[in-house]
Amino acid sequence: MLVDLDYFFAQAEEVRDPSIRTKPVVVCVYSGRTADSGAVSTANYLARRYGVKSGMPIFLAKRKLENVDAVFLSVDHDYYENVSDRIMAMLRERADAFEQVGIDEAFLDVSSRVERDFDKANLLAQEIRQEIRWKEGLTCSIGIGPNKLVAKIAADIRKPDGLTTIRLEQVHDFLSPLPIGSLIGVGKKTKERMLSLGIRTIGDLARVDVQALNEVFGRTLATYFHDASFGIDEDPVREAGEAESISRIATLKDDTRDLKAVLDRARDLSGEVHADLVQRGKMFRSVSVLAVMVDMSVHSRSKTLEESTSELEALNVSVEDLLARMLDDLDRPLRRIGVKVAGLSSADVKQERLTKFLHS
Repeated sequence: MLVDLDYFFAQAEEVRDPSIRTKPVVVCVYSGRTADSGAVSTANYLARRYGVKSGMPIFLAKRKLENVDAVFLSVDHDYYENVSDRIMAMLRERADAFEQVGIDEAFLDVSSRVERDFDKANLLAQEIRQEIRWKEGLTCSIGIGPNKLVAKIAADIRKPDGLTTIRLEQVHDFLSPLPIGSLIGVGKKTKERMLSLGIRTIGDLARVDVQALNEVFGRTLATYFHDASFGIDEDPVREAGEAESISRIATLKDDTRDLKAVLDRARDLSGEVHADLVQRGKMFRSVSVLAVMVDMSVHSRSKTLEESTSELEALNVSVEDLLARMLDDLDRPLRRIGVKVAGLSSADVKQERLTKFLHS
């Protein structure tokens, strides 16, 4: 799923000062040259009704709103980042894999936790929307799909405060009638080229031979556009800046601080992580555990091993040590726990080193 915080900067300002909720709100990046020099960063939907858009010069936005009681504010990055960090921490603990793609946007792979059931994914999305609204006073739009591409387009369809779920068998009917500009990667210039070729919808694009697209856009883009028009996207959800990791998270049967109960569930998660490691032919170098408390606060502990390994016993020992130390430091019951390995490398590397040693 793709979670997109609605008109984030402006909405965060509305939360900070509820008295401006009924007014057009425009958050600006001021250049400082003159009182009105700079550009619009974002605007609430009331301001958008008057034609105010992101990137618009501030003087033009003020002209469009000159007869309206509008509010113009300067961006406050520290404030927005603090709000974003809290929300992203909550989203991260609800995902099998998490990828933040902006201060107001993140992909969540929730396949395992919802058992690949779109109805359960829909319920999870509703819970996320309710939690963000309850804790931060913000709305968000969520798209659910079989991959990142479809989820992103779905999230953009119904804003603000929307939830759109597209099942695998619905992808073709969902994408086909959409205007070509809805496809991720089709900007203003590319849209103009598509229209000049008679490609007005994503369905039109799907009917164009990939070789014909090759001649216009080159092989790489042509392949992407061809696949995307059919809703094909193999790009995994992956933590930005993290080479690769494998993680699992689960809700405990009961809220508890009992180490035995926590470790029993942790061993199950470690087993799942280890099975994934074996399947991928990987070793790990670092181990992390995550705990979500009854008050929804999030805590984590990590350790780096002296050398990479793929042994389940090493993983279990590390997880047990980290959780034991974490429980010593915390005085509240745990609701959810997670296990993650990172610093992954190919298991073949260790075998190659051993082979070279034996033959040297």
